[in-house]
Amino acid sequence: MNKFRYLISGLALIILGACGTINEKNKGKGFNLFTIEQDKELGAQVAAEIDTDTQQFPLLDSVQHAAVYSYVYKVRDKILNTGKVDFKDDFSWRLRIIHDDSTLNAFCTPGGYIYIYTGILKFLDSEDEFAGVLAHEIAHADMRHSTRQMTKMFGIQILLDVLAGDASALRQVTGALVGLKFSRKHETEADEKSVEYLCPTDYNAAGGAGFFMKIQELGGASPPEFLSTHPDPENRIENFQTNALTSGCLGEMTYETEYRAMVATLP
Repeated sequence: MNKFRYLISGLALIILGACGTINEKNKGKGFNLFTIEQDKELGAQVAAEIDTDTQQFPLLDSVQHAAVYSYVYKVRDKILNTGKVDFKDDFSWRLRIIHDDSTLNAFCTPGGYIYIYTGILKFLDSEDEFAGVLAHEIAHADMRHSTRQMTKMFGIQILLDVLAGDASALRQVTGALVGLKFSRKHETEADEKSVEYLCPTDYNAAGGAGFFMKIQELGGASPPEFLSTHPDPENRIENFQTNALTSGCLGEMTYETEYRAMVATLP
């Protein structure tokens, strides 16, 4: 029985690997054993698991807090409409806000399901800073970092088990994705993409640097959750600013007033 399972898994690796190289949008994103459709399916299952776990993930109701959701979707659309996001039309890019002021974090599942904690929304000072963080999360999904990292962590079998409907495997993968620690290489790629996505807009394209500037202001305080799941390479602030400068990004808008007005409506 075990030999048969290993044979099936081996065949799956070959098939997935072959499928993963077909899509032209994968160029430059590294080897990935999952197909685009499987990224979407895995992300949808994880999102459904998160959405039903109201104790661990108390989501703000999108109808009751329509103005806030409209605001964050406006920023998302501004990023997606630059034409720089390869999987803009393939992934969901659905946003949900988790009501937890003590957590300075955001994460994105495969397939583009994005979760933002109220803690990080209230921590940031301006729309360009939020756009920088949001673009960073979009980049993780667009570069397909999650399924690449998860495959290294678990191997292909547990991810296939999730797609086959294994509830315990789904819970394990969901927990891992929420606290997924990306490599420094992936973090650097996501930072670079954040600048690239914002560069055609009127935003300060180095807006993502604002988050790390604020972290520096905390001094010796405990590092936020974001840094435990998103390692902080040296010179990260400088890299944001240098990339924006060398890319010739001209945007300067921060929209501080509008952003603070939105934050003031959060519970």
